[in-house]
Amino acid sequence: MLLTFIASVFVFGMLVIFHEFGHFSIAKLVGIKVHEFSLGFGPKLFGIPKGETSYNLRALPLGGFVRMAGMDPNEEEADDERGFNKKTVGQRVAVIFAGPLMNFILAVGLWAFVFMFQGIQVGTTEIEAVIPGSPAEKAGIVAGDKIVAVNGEYLEWEKIVTRISERPEERIAVTISRDGIEKQYDIDTYRDENGQGKIGVKSVYSYRKMGLIPSLALGLETTGRITVTILDFIAKMIFGQVPAELGGPVRVVSEIGKAAQVGFFFLLELSAFLSINLGLFNLFPIPALDGSRILFLAWEKIGGRPVDPVKENYIHLVGLGLLLLLMVVITYNDILQLYIFNQAPGQ
Repeated sequence: MLLTFIASVFVFGMLVIFHEFGHFSIAKLVGIKVHEFSLGFGPKLFGIPKGETSYNLRALPLGGFVRMAGMDPNEEEADDERGFNKKTVGQRVAVIFAGPLMNFILAVGLWAFVFMFQGIQVGTTEIEAVIPGSPAEKAGIVAGDKIVAVNGEYLEWEKIVTRISERPEERIAVTISRDGIEKQYDIDTYRDENGQGKIGVKSVYSYRKMGLIPSLALGLETTGRITVTILDFIAKMIFGQVPAELGGPVRVVSEIGKAAQVGFFFLLELSAFLSINLGLFNLFPIPALDGSRILFLAWEKIGGRPVDPVKENYIHLVGLGLLLLLMVVITYNDILQLYIFNQAPGQ
């Protein structure tokens, strides 16, 4: 439990700090007066005033916020020339968009850190396991064998996989090394769900560390690929092609605890995935989220005048209430699912 608590504080704290720092940094850059940078909600535990901004830690660790002049139409400084509402539409959009953007930047950085200091998984020619009933098992290949050649061509593992993948439902000659003795097997590949050739073996993997620039490039590619995958899943969920599965804080904390037990790098990988989810979620045009605020600003740009601030704040307040209600329902479901799982008899 202690490990789960520490890991959860680390992950949630990191995601919130980066998100709110995005809003904060761009607000400062365009000259907006920032009253408060807070982690958490509710009563203030302590604060560090510095200049015109107070940096606070609050009691409820459920997020954070940046309070800027000119965001509340009822405040005394509503007409302050350095207020949020006095900046151009482009500047205000930049301030709002910077929060989710920082979550994507954080994900890229986390992946790059993992690739640099742990490395990327690379297969070796040694076989870790042979799938029961597969062509490889029928041919006589066993765990511990090393595949050294395909059709007489001696290759590294990545190219071996490529050669086999290019030949679905074809007979190929696979040369293996066992106890230093090479032997050739004729194997008929099968076609997997992606149309690629397979023989039914799993490789022993090792890790290869990468330099800074390749790590950043691969981190960017990984973040982009996961973002597209998440959007594709959401689209399929909306259209009923996959079951709707929503996880709340309880499930996330449970997964963080499991990741922490596996290891620090796995925890960072989960953090990168959660950061992408947080960035995407905040860009949805749902009242109270960054996406809806950007939508209101776009409407202001198109219409030539802002939406009534009182009405906009009321819409965001209603949206926040609905989000909190949804969170309660999801949290209840998470607790129920975890209880059922823990009560299930062992297999």
